[in-house]
Amino acid sequence: MSVQAEFDRWAAAGKDRGMEERHWHTAKHALARMPVEAGETVLDLGTGSGYALRALRETRDVGHSVGLDASGEMVHNARSYTDDDLLDFLRGDFQHLPFRDDSVDHVWSMEAFYYAREPITVLREIRRILRPGGTFFCAVNFFEESEHTHHWQEQVGVDMQLWDRQQYREAFREAGLHVAEQDTIPDREIEIPPADAFPTEDWERREDMVDRYRTWGTLLTVGVAP
Repeated sequence: MSVQAEFDRWAAAGKDRGMEERHWHTAKHALARMPVEAGETVLDLGTGSGYALRALRETRDVGHSVGLDASGEMVHNARSYTDDDLLDFLRGDFQHLPFRDDSVDHVWSMEAFYYAREPITVLREIRRILRPGGTFFCAVNFFEESEHTHHWQEQVGVDMQLWDRQQYREAFREAGLHVAEQDTIPDREIEIPPADAFPTEDWERREDMVDRYRTWGTLLTVGVAP
């Protein structure tokens, strides 16, 4: 199944709001680090429900910004969640970004980059459209060190790129982006039951749940355009 078809199905079932709620646990901490100033342009790759751009409009007063998604249904839903004229939502391909060179101040992507068929091409496109000093904040939960997310590939009907932390840094640099920082943001809002409550419906061992949410959480890699 294509990425478009899979996420059209998710959006039609209302799963975009569920993803928004779960992602927000760590996304809000990553968004707070973005050096975004009032009036600047932000591109959200894999925008889903558009929650990141809505948050940046509310907290940073960003200017005209765009959420791009491969799923037309996700785009339709995102448009319906806001009437802000400065936010646009488009269906599009990460490998052919519809922006001029040096025209975007910042790029954000949460839980979407690993669906890219040609990730280096996507990174080069991001480098092309970013203005000098512009940033790419790439947040993912599905990565090599977080072993308890690896089964997601079996649950999602599309290919997913499983990279480790070093591979993200190397790919950013290969595409011409300086790596400004990389770390993990723990999810402290997921409640982890006491040891005597395990196994649960989803977890055999408490240690595994701690590893997933507290130890690894979300991997954030930040690239800067020279």
